[in-house]
Amino acid sequence: MQRRASISPSILAFFGLTPEYRQNIFSQIHEIVFHGNGGYDWHTLYNMPIWLRNFTFRKMEEFYEKQNEAQNKQSNTLKNDPKAIARPNINPANVYNTSMPTKK
Repeated sequence: MQRRASISPSILAFFGLTPEYRQNIFSQIHEIVFHGNGGYDWHTLYNMPIWLRNFTFRKMEEFYEKQNEAQNKQSNTLKNDPKAIARPNINPANVYNTSMPTKK
């Protein structure tokens, strides 16, 4: 029995999703559902247009990167001077800066 040559120049005889592509899709859906704080469910994302799902993923990625940078900046500020106490930047009122009355 001789095997017939495929008409398609592709190695695969069918057009389907590769295992790597499927893994990327499911990873992306998982990340959006997990980090979306309940805003998305799996079925909605799976049926969402690809361009919209990619847009949503990129926006969430940007948000968490900015949040991580801000957190790292704050922790680095505290690490630079470990003996300094973090205090609010509030100037005392003039009431506290008056001189004591003298007795006559």
